[in-house]
Amino acid sequence: MAERTFVMIKPDGVQRRLVGEVIRRFEKEGLKIVAAKFMMVPEELAEKHYAVHKGKDFYDGLMGHITSGPVLALVFEGNNVVERVRRMVGNTDPNEAMAGTIRGDYAQSIRKNIVHASDSPETAEHEISLWFNPDELVSYKMSDEEWL
Repeated sequence: MAERTFVMIKPDGVQRRLVGEVIRRFEKEGLKIVAAKFMMVPEELAEKHYAVHKGKDFYDGLMGHITSGPVLALVFEGNNVVERVRRMVGNTDPNEAMAGTIRGDYAQSIRKNIVHASDSPETAEHEISLWFNPDELVSYKMSDEEWL
């Protein structure tokens, strides 16, 4: 089985109508969606997701932003998907993100940077388990997989 990663289109990405553009970029890269959930993020889930940042000066801002509007939580599958998605997303700080990356092209600030993407296979596994039940992950074969 190919590697999986967690991606979340944050409230600013949803509000700016960038959901289709973000998904289009990942699909054009040959990545496969295996789970998707459009939702308001409950406080409890946000706390678990950002637990590693608790106590940092930017924690309250993260929590406020992620719970401020709907998000689209996604799981993508593909070869080296964590690394590939991180490269496509770009630097957290849009001032340092390269043009052509999602954040380089669309992000407005470090907090309003359109997307979250897992930073390692271990983090991806943890985040996927926070956001999705195992039965919400769909395994299937794409007709072009042998070419990708």
